[in-house]
Amino acid sequence: MNRLRPMWLLVAGTSVLAVATGTAGFVVIRSCLVPADFEGPGSGAVVVEIPRGASAAQIGLVLADAGVVASARGFVAVAEEQGRTAGLPPGRFRLRRGMDALSALGMLVAPESRIVRTVTVSEGLRLPELLDRLADQTGMRRADLARAAADERALGLPRYAESAEGFLFPATYEIEPTTTASGVLTAMVERYKQMAAQLKLRKRAKKKGLSPLEAVTMASIVQAEGGRDPDYPKIARVIYNRIRARTPLQMDTTVLYAQGRRTLEVSQRDTEVRSPCNTYLKPGLPPGPIANPGEQALIAALQPDQGDWFWFVTTDPEHRITKFTDTESEFVRYREELNKHLGKR
Repeated sequence: MNRLRPMWLLVAGTSVLAVATGTAGFVVIRSCLVPADFEGPGSGAVVVEIPRGASAAQIGLVLADAGVVASARGFVAVAEEQGRTAGLPPGRFRLRRGMDALSALGMLVAPESRIVRTVTVSEGLRLPELLDRLADQTGMRRADLARAAADERALGLPRYAESAEGFLFPATYEIEPTTTASGVLTAMVERYKQMAAQLKLRKRAKKKGLSPLEAVTMASIVQAEGGRDPDYPKIARVIYNRIRARTPLQMDTTVLYAQGRRTLEVSQRDTEVRSPCNTYLKPGLPPGPIANPGEQALIAALQPDQGDWFWFVTTDPEHRITKFTDTESEFVRYREELNKHLGKR
């Protein structure tokens, strides 16, 4: 009886089997052609670290392992579609779990997703002050920063530098959580080198009869003495004029640097402090920088204004008004203006 089963039933059974097999095959093929991907922007928060130089495939694995995307292949496919398979930024990022690959890629290239601290180092800070600022803004230990600053070889200082003072370039830096104290200071030295190369510091200093160290030292005095950028080239000219005349520079900032002080009031006793940085007692430039100069001060040292000025006084510190002169009598009058602003009689 079973051998007499109708032919249409056998044909139908074969068709059902074919459909079932075809559907299974389609599912397998589709999973190979279309990698797994989540839907939507995800939820929660997860921090991932992307290594420097990682490929899109390597980044996809990191994201998949962290549960950010459904599959590394899905992330790579989206990166290829968006033309972002190369140049993806390294660092630590705050993302979400269960994100579609396109959203994950978008967050990776968004600056606000990157976990960094922004540190701004002002022009004219002395080394101890600069280390204090970095410790406050980065949360790094002051002692670790001091040790890093003392390791001159590891910092990669230029050969003419005798210490880190003057060569930690003032700028805004992005500090990642994994950055070390040495890494921060090394980046600042590298930034100085880039600026020095851009300004052709060695070549231009030589034309002015200065060594590179002397040029940076002069710039540090200009930075410490100056109130406004337009005054810097004039201050530099005063320094050049005094050096040419073999007259002591008599810069208050060098005396205060020797004492580790900051004040607008310098006494006769202050000018007598024994130090190679005291330009009242020792002619010429100090043996090294007295602060970390910025770009404008470096330019002024390499390209001073033309003039016969021999003295200058910041007569109104609050409004940063500085006056220049080539006569001593006028200099004395300017000093009296300053004393009035300081409340002296």
